[in-house]
Amino acid sequence: MDTRFRLLQALESNPEISQRALARELGLSLGKTHYCLHALVAKGWVKVNNFRRSRHKHRYLYQLTPQGISEKTRITRRFLKRKIQEHRELTAEITRLRRQLDDPDAPEAPGT
Repeated sequence: MDTRFRLLQALESNPEISQRALARELGLSLGKTHYCLHALVAKGWVKVNNFRRSRHKHRYLYQLTPQGISEKTRITRRFLKRKIQEHRELTAEITRLRRQLDDPDAPEAPGT
């Protein structure tokens, strides 16, 4: 899910980005980036157009379709919900650790 989310986010903010630059930005291999982009196109979430005025025949414009925009919104909601939960869990862990530091005689939590 994170890869799709990050790809859709990157394409929405920079539709003229090359696959190589996209791969570098997301920390993915070029092959994985190509595969994931192809999957987004096959799902109808991204439309690919050639630059008309480009001297480079292999330059493309990646546009989110209305379906892609809806899907990005749905994925963003799920992503945000998961991150909020992770934040709550991390906050609770930090609180437990601080209490342990304040009371060195407190028993350690299992698994630590």
